[in-house]
Order: sequence, then C-alpha cells, then structure tokens
Amino acid sequence: MEQESTTASVKHSQAPGPVTSLDDPRAVQILSTEHWSLLTSRSLAYNEAFTRGGMFLTFLSMSFVALALLASAMSFGEQFLTIAAIVLAFDFLIGLTTYGRIMGANEDDFRAVQGMARIRHAYLEIAPPVGRYFTSPTNDDIGSIVATYGQTGGNDMVYAFTTSGGMIGLITSMVGGVLASVLALLFGASGDLAIWIGVGGAALVLTVIVRVSFGRVARSQRELGTMFPAPAAEPDASDPES
Repeated sequence: MEQESTTASVKHSQAPGPVTSLDDPRAVQILSTEHWSLLTSRSLAYNEAFTRGGMFLTFLSMSFVALALLASAMSFGEQFLTIAAIVLAFDFLIGLTTYGRIMGANEDDFRAVQGMARIRHAYLEIAPPVGRYFTSPTNDDIGSIVATYGQTGGNDMVYAFTTSGGMIGLITSMVGGVLASVLALLFGASGDLAIWIGVGGAALVLTVIVRVSFGRVARSQRELGTMFPAPAAEPDASDPES
C-alpha cells in the first residue's frame, strides 16, 4: 500500500505543469492546432458564401425563364404583371438574405485571417529567422489584414463591388429596381415613368445596402482588438517634406 502511494506521488510530481512560455514545445502544438482550426473555418466560410451565391443566381435564372415562358403564353397585361411582381418579390427577398449571409461569412473569414496573423506573430517570436519566409501578415491591425485580400489602398468602394458580396448586392439592387418598375406599371404609371421609378428604386436599394454594409469589417476588427499592430512607416530621409 505504501509502495502504491509512493508511485502515485512520483507520477504526480512528474506531471507537466501549465505552459508559461512560448519556449515550451507544447505551445507550438497548441498554436498549430488553432491554426488548422482557423484554416478549416475559413474554408467553410468560403464554401458557404459561394454556395449561397450560386443558389441565388440559379433561382434568379429559373425565375426569369419561367417569366419568359409565361410571357409567350399570355399578354403583358395586369395578370402577367401581378405574377411578375410576386416572382420578383421572392427573388428580391432571397437576394437580401443571401447578401446578408455572405457578409456574415466574410466577417467570419476576416476573423480567421486576423487570428492566423496573431499565430504567425507567435511563430515569429518562437523562431525569428523564419519571418523573412512569410508572405502572409504577422500583424493583426486592419491594414495588414486587408492587405491579405490584395487591397493595399485605393477606392474601398470600387474594391467592394468586385467581391462576391458586392456582386450579389448589385444584382439584388437591380432586382429591386425591376420590381419597383413592375409595381409602378401595375398602379397605372406610364412606361417612361416606370423606368425612372425602377432606376430610383435600384439606386435606393443599393444605397441602403452600402450604408448597412459600410464599416462592417472595421467594426469586426474593433471587436477583436489589435494586439500586434504593424510598426508605423518611417519617413524617407530623401523626402524633403519628411
């Protein structure tokens, strides 16, 4: 009995303690596990964004095909406009929900990229010589993270419209404008007036989407905070204004 007690106390004394430094080999294991977890999360976010966008575009295409078939079988009267308004309303609603989910997936991807930047910073602290081999950022400020997506400056609005979320937002705005035109025709507006109402409706929807979406990445970054900001660029000695 005494021997078993002695053996148990020896095992307890040999049990590893908590990790207190990055020099502990277990720290690299923990960081690597988290790194792979974030890579998986980013892959899932990409897959969901592309899948949801593809579903919306497929539904939209099928809706227009159905309307074209109906148009060939019936005149462009009140009944057809009513059906078109119902179909376009569904398209518009699905477009808005798709855009919202894609933006959520983009935020998830941004958080994963920021988390991986922090982990690379830890790798750099563990092994400083490997830093020159990294092509991804090791700082977690918003400028460093945005550079991961290939945006290093310029017009943020133009860049936003080139993304998958921006494309879905534009298409949804156009669907909203067409819906507004159809509704105007149903209420007796002339063709010219309906066109202008459609243009105004599309512009209004796009404006609302931009206002709601603008700054979401910055807000997400502020929620996480910045632990390892990039050092400020030093002024060039050859620049007379520096």
